[in-house]
Amino acid sequence: MANILKVLKGTKDILPQEIDMWHFIEKKADEVFSKYGFKEIRTPIIEVTELFSRGVGDTTDIVNKEMYTFEKSERSITLRPENTAGVVRSFIENGMSRLSTPVKLWYKGPMFRYERPQAGRQRQFHQVGIEMFGIKQPTADAEIILTAVNYLNALGLNDLEVELNSLGCPKCREEFKNKLKEVLKPYLNDLCEDCQTRYEKNPLRLLDCKVESCQKIYSKPEVREIIMGDFLCDECREHYDELKLYLDKMSVKYNENKLLVRGLDYYNRTVFEIKSNNLGSQNAVAGGGRYDSLVEQLGGEPTPAIGFAIGMERLISLLPSKESKILDGYIVSNFPVDAFVFAEELRNQGLNIEFDLTNKKFTKQLEKASKVAKYALILGEDEIFKHQVSIKNLENGKQITVDRADCVKMLDL
Repeated sequence: MANILKVLKGTKDILPQEIDMWHFIEKKADEVFSKYGFKEIRTPIIEVTELFSRGVGDTTDIVNKEMYTFEKSERSITLRPENTAGVVRSFIENGMSRLSTPVKLWYKGPMFRYERPQAGRQRQFHQVGIEMFGIKQPTADAEIILTAVNYLNALGLNDLEVELNSLGCPKCREEFKNKLKEVLKPYLNDLCEDCQTRYEKNPLRLLDCKVESCQKIYSKPEVREIIMGDFLCDECREHYDELKLYLDKMSVKYNENKLLVRGLDYYNRTVFEIKSNNLGSQNAVAGGGRYDSLVEQLGGEPTPAIGFAIGMERLISLLPSKESKILDGYIVSNFPVDAFVFAEELRNQGLNIEFDLTNKKFTKQLEKASKVAKYALILGEDEIFKHQVSIKNLENGKQITVDRADCVKMLDL
């Protein structure tokens, strides 16, 4: 026997018995996001590599280590590792800046990162997310966070914590970066290789390191004093305080976390994560923030923007499994032509119907019906002659015979 080909490591089939859950979270996304005026956008899975190196940032692990990149026709192409850069590219390319603000977009679909597979995280994974363009006021930040919370609540997730921070603007952040570099300079050789690179290129991302030896250094009192200090300028402080006021008014519970910087270079001012207490150490369900310079960085006009993304596999791991949908009816008959015609009649009336394509014995068909449908629709010789159908409720065993024209209204669907 030939070797069986298997799915690639870090990827997974979504099987028919699992798909109802995916449909559920996608439908809820459409319902909740539409209430806030978001419209769905679908961008290509492949983009030019430059989009991510310029947009996500060449100091991030995503760009340095995790992207699936290949050459085609002398051009570097990458499977998208995240979708904000792609949505921004589409916003610019399709002239959406000419639309009235805010421009509100949401998306769903697969992303690709080459990393170690773990619970709730695959190399091909799926995200649902939203992006809002054109509003610089903290009302946009509050609405984005509220939308994320309400979406998760609509799925039945209530054991959540919002972590919040402000990274400031480039002006006030520069002073913080310099202070951070100064206090860390004596420990530079003790930092991990990635942090030594970040020290020069993007010191703020030092706080995102998960290496234990680096965490110990960042916990030292003199370093902690810099990290926990208030470096925000008056304008950024006002923006952050207003955001917290809106969240308080909407009873959104949050914790301020000075170490929260997120893993992408494009964030400024507001960053946030929503965590679940049911996921262990890798407990982030949703994350996002402001990226006011990204549109301009990718060639567009200066445009404030903010958004979030949610891992769909993570969501599914938190939700109770759903039973697969069953058929409205299964036609049991040893007269395949009549069964075929009747099945199509009922489908045209909006019912989900199957019948036995191989004309098995009556008892076998009835057994199959009991496993897959609410009702067995029996077409025997008498029923066909009288243009009737016998309807058997497969839950309580009750059976009635009615005219075929009355079949649909007699079903308790």
